[in-house]
Amino acid sequence: MSLQSAALSRVKPSATLAADQKARELKAQGRDVIGLAAGEPDFDTPENIKEAAIKAIRDGKTKYTNVDGIPELKEAICAKFQRENGLTYKPSQINVSPGGKPVIYNAMVATLNPGDEVIVPTPYWVSYWDIVLLAGGEPKALATSAETGFKLQPEQLEAAITPKTRWVLLNSPSNPSGAAYTRAELRALADVLLRHPQVWILTDDMYEHLVFDDFEFTTIAQVEPGLFDRTLTMNGVSKAYAMTGWRIGYAGGPEPLINLMRKVMSQSTSNPTSISQWAAVEALNGTQEFIKPNQKLFQGRRDLVVSMLNQATGIQCPTPEGAFYVYPSCEGLIGKTAPSGNVINSDQDFANELLESEGVAVVHGAAFGLSPFFRISYATSNQVLEDACTRIQRFCAAVR
Repeated sequence: MSLQSAALSRVKPSATLAADQKARELKAQGRDVIGLAAGEPDFDTPENIKEAAIKAIRDGKTKYTNVDGIPELKEAICAKFQRENGLTYKPSQINVSPGGKPVIYNAMVATLNPGDEVIVPTPYWVSYWDIVLLAGGEPKALATSAETGFKLQPEQLEAAITPKTRWVLLNSPSNPSGAAYTRAELRALADVLLRHPQVWILTDDMYEHLVFDDFEFTTIAQVEPGLFDRTLTMNGVSKAYAMTGWRIGYAGGPEPLINLMRKVMSQSTSNPTSISQWAAVEALNGTQEFIKPNQKLFQGRRDLVVSMLNQATGIQCPTPEGAFYVYPSCEGLIGKTAPSGNVINSDQDFANELLESEGVAVVHGAAFGLSPFFRISYATSNQVLEDACTRIQRFCAAVR
């Protein structure tokens, strides 16, 4: 008899974490490896946020808290949603979880029954698919393309919705493609969703503050207030505030849903770390002055990486609107022979051969549900990115 449950047997380990782990292991063995797999800002957490956490420890704020967040953090989140998104929530409509991933997990576990469908546009962040499976639902892939900017089209969405459709997952700016929906594009999707009142929307806005070229960020409940009562608007402090390890994600949504998510947490994680919550209060209420300079730095890195990758033989790299990823096509290299003598039959082969030959770790596109592509995180210095892209160019030039 297998130790593994049937539910877990449907799930794959995270490919992004696996690629990052492989790079770390090779580095530990003395290999010269550049890891571009992990989606993590290379900046340190700002000092005011760290000081708030230290003060919380000194003030003895180290006990259990309310299951889904302290009142002070919920108030700060309500103020953030109002200030930045024009969305009005009460604290009773706010969920705070130990990271963004648990927000999604709690929502899916709380609402999905066997056979319920969740529409997941591809390429998708690796965890969406498997969280839906773990929660007993059926993920339904809707493939986008580079030609449509990796964005879901309204006619696609209309055709995919069935009586079994329970949720649609939106992510803008996107991990892995960096694609971000304009207000007009969200309007067109909202018009479809208004016609299907049984469908809920989870929008993952984690990269909200990382948009470039004067792109104006909007979120779907802001664009169409008629969807407010069936939208879970998710965000967190990990990316904009360089707080990945602090593990704080949050969401605003209808009170009945928030109550169900709290019920899941009461029997799973309980509360997020008390100290991290107080740090997050300072992140949201304190100075935001570092966000714009960081945004500019990321935009410069994006431009460097896009330019250098488009000079590599067989690679085509679109220019993303946001986040800190590019999602280039390696279609021009499929079927060709790597320097090792192995044939590159897939984007996973490409990623493996690139790591073996040049020591550059990327994540293959099949992990995100759309091939033949690969994801690079450019959340590292220009010097490292130039070195990595030079190696990729050299690898591609050596492919026959």
